[in-house]
Amino acid sequence: MIKGIAASPGIEIGKAHVIKPQEVVINTASITREAVDEEIKKLEEAICASKLQLEQIKQKTEKELSRDKAEIFDAHLMILEDPVFLDEIKSKIKTELITADNATAQVVKKYIETFEDMKNAYMKERSVDIKDVGSRIIKNVLGITSDSFSFTERVIIIARDLTPSDTAQMDKDKVLAFATDMGGRTSHTAIMARSLEIPAVVGLKNITDKVKDGDIVVIDGNDGIVYINPDDSILQKYKKLKQDYLEYRKKLKELKELPAETSDKLRKVEISANIGTPKDVKGAIENGAEGVGLYRTEFLYMDRETLPTEEEQFNAYREVIEKMAPRPIIIRTLDIGGDKKLTYLDMPEELNPFLGWRAIRMCLDRPSILKTQLRAILRASAYGNAKIMYPMVSGTEEVRRANAILNEAKQELKAEGIPFDENLEVGIMVEIPSAAITADILAKEVDFFSIGTNDLIQYTLAVDRMNEHISYLYEPLHPAVLRLIKNVIDASHKAGKWTGMCGEMAGDTSATAILLGMGLDEFSMSASSIPQVKKIIRSLTYDEAKQIAEKALSMNEADEIRNMVNKALAKII
Repeated sequence: MIKGIAASPGIEIGKAHVIKPQEVVINTASITREAVDEEIKKLEEAICASKLQLEQIKQKTEKELSRDKAEIFDAHLMILEDPVFLDEIKSKIKTELITADNATAQVVKKYIETFEDMKNAYMKERSVDIKDVGSRIIKNVLGITSDSFSFTERVIIIARDLTPSDTAQMDKDKVLAFATDMGGRTSHTAIMARSLEIPAVVGLKNITDKVKDGDIVVIDGNDGIVYINPDDSILQKYKKLKQDYLEYRKKLKELKELPAETSDKLRKVEISANIGTPKDVKGAIENGAEGVGLYRTEFLYMDRETLPTEEEQFNAYREVIEKMAPRPIIIRTLDIGGDKKLTYLDMPEELNPFLGWRAIRMCLDRPSILKTQLRAILRASAYGNAKIMYPMVSGTEEVRRANAILNEAKQELKAEGIPFDENLEVGIMVEIPSAAITADILAKEVDFFSIGTNDLIQYTLAVDRMNEHISYLYEPLHPAVLRLIKNVIDASHKAGKWTGMCGEMAGDTSATAILLGMGLDEFSMSASSIPQVKKIIRSLTYDEAKQIAEKALSMNEADEIRNMVNKALAKII
């Protein structure tokens, strides 16, 4: 038995398929000056082949999953088109008289080390992208066929790590579960496993050394445990646990049409879904979402060479609003920057992009971009129940400036005779500690708050959640985080406003009872998390939830809080 990190829930038993890194032997021999042009030609042909492969992978991902999941490959394609990166490889071939594969390997290694040393989430992610793209270029230079991810039977994938390219190429119908040496809850492998709704355990350190092809393995994605060739008693135990879990998931689906209210009917909250594209609406409705608590609009701006027009945006927003009507849709204005860049905007290279020119900051500096988006949202609001939300707000000045642009857009539409919802609500994402601390001041400027816990936790605890060395410090139940959340909820209620949550924490079942007891009004999460969160809410009385919240707020450590919640829920559910 090996203990790792529970990355995606569920239990699976099956045969292992171990993916070993392909052996790539770099040619370190020197070349003659006459051979330089030949090596550069090999490099350029490998770049063309890599682009073609990535375009195909991107299209496959978009078709099988969604457009936002396919966006990872935009970053890969950008690397292949980066003249600085490519010129450095060509320069090495010319000046050092080395082969194309050797020059690529050296340049890629240097870039990876540089980005990893910066210990920044955006740079960390870029290093993984460069590693993946570099490996692809080298294999194409050497004429090595990429790993095959098609299987003749259903298997459990065992790997050191899985790159975006790996998971995109897999025959999803044949993959039962994942188990990897590396990774955490926010790693690409974990996110993909949750999207595919298959069990996964990551961060197992040396699972690839212990498992052979054909071994029988048990993956317990609920508790983060893997068994290798278990004895019959363990096998029977997990067969039953798997059956129990499937029955549990089946019962959860029966909650689809039921309200998210406490068992004593004293408290009812709204359960919403986070979506990235109109395609995601189907999953939201199927899982019983009562609205959309976060509509990420970035997909409209990605994978293109110019800004989307007002008409393009209007049509996309209208589609979601009409499909979900009369349910509410919270549309977040453009949140670009940090780990998301647009090639056609002159965006500066920053040492700390997550603390830099992004989201509302960038939009206020480019008011025409924001006004076009706000006009499109306002026009779409005439077709259902829409709300607007500004991201990355740190104080009142940003809200006032954004609302001034919103009012300009409203006046223009009135003058043009174009209808819109005059009573459309406007809120902000609370994801910066300054906003959480001054929530009482900000509540005078907005109609609602939505807490973006992914960044709020990261900024509050000064923890880069993508940095494996310190990711254990990224803790949603840290007392400081809970106190900030409580402050936001209390401030909004005192002002007669409401507070929702659209970060990962909203779908974290260990936090559900605490957030309910604190008075959170709306929980917005990945669609697949909705049934389980609803189950917990419907199993508690409001008094029980308040008692759990009060205990949590009086405790000193996250582990202590988590154990208390687990014990309380074990008695109730």
